[in-house]
Amino acid sequence: MKDFLSINDCSVEELEELLKLSGQLKRLYESGSRDLCLSGKTLAMLFEKPSLRTRISFEVAMSDLGGDAIYVKPEDIGGIGKREPIKDIARVLSRYVNGIMARTFEHSTVTELAKFATVPVINALTDWLHPCQAMADVLTIEEHCGKLKGVKIAYVGDGNNVARSLVFACAKLGMKMVIAGPDGYELDAETIEKANQISAKAVVQTNDPAEAVGGANIIYTDTWVSMGQEAEKEKRIADFAGFQVNAGLVKKAPADAKIMHCLPAYRGYEITDEVAESANSIMFDQAENRLHFQRALLKKLMG
Repeated sequence: MKDFLSINDCSVEELEELLKLSGQLKRLYESGSRDLCLSGKTLAMLFEKPSLRTRISFEVAMSDLGGDAIYVKPEDIGGIGKREPIKDIARVLSRYVNGIMARTFEHSTVTELAKFATVPVINALTDWLHPCQAMADVLTIEEHCGKLKGVKIAYVGDGNNVARSLVFACAKLGMKMVIAGPDGYELDAETIEKANQISAKAVVQTNDPAEAVGGANIIYTDTWVSMGQEAEKEKRIADFAGFQVNAGLVKKAPADAKIMHCLPAYRGYEITDEVAESANSIMFDQAENRLHFQRALLKKLMG
């Protein structure tokens, strides 16, 4: 396991190992102990998109493990692939640091970085995938449900990068996922076909959110307007009418169904404040587990 670009690239055993290590390190740090396995090592963090959770969790994770992180904004290097080719950035950074984390628009940026880098490359989000988020979500689901196999996730909203990564996590780890979004915003058919080849009927798509949440252990949503889609905001809000995770929709699910959102949450749009603040909401456990999963990932790749 040289890089972490997509959950679909990982074996079941690798994913289970990362989850187990995440739990072990979480308990270790909660006990007040430390694992300084990355002492003397440095992670370069390349950002094309702003972030709260990604930046802070990776910086804290590196610090917790005894290493250092360097935050690199687009303007610091003249833009990734603009002032100089991505392949040159990858090879230069490989001479300076022990790992590269990238949060970019185009997925091809991280794949090209990985192709030419001689150090591990981590996909911290692209327009196509968000594997670190999905694995932190899986860790959270396992903690709250006590298992993964047989868990049903109802994903209500846009068939985006988060949904795509969750689909592969479900297929690999024995969960089921029903995706409910309006016409024109469904997850691509190729992704669903690949997931269902891994595990038969792991993923189903519908345009009916009430159908999706029936019997669900988890109700998951995400923003309707991702970074880079601001010009489409008004149209998207209109198109997603009826797909809000609100008290009425939650009542159609089992009483103990947990509410998840990868944040930032735009309350009053994809989720109501009432649901976000409800006793069943585990949104902030998700956010915390970004740190615990990323500790494990960094130790696995760079330790």
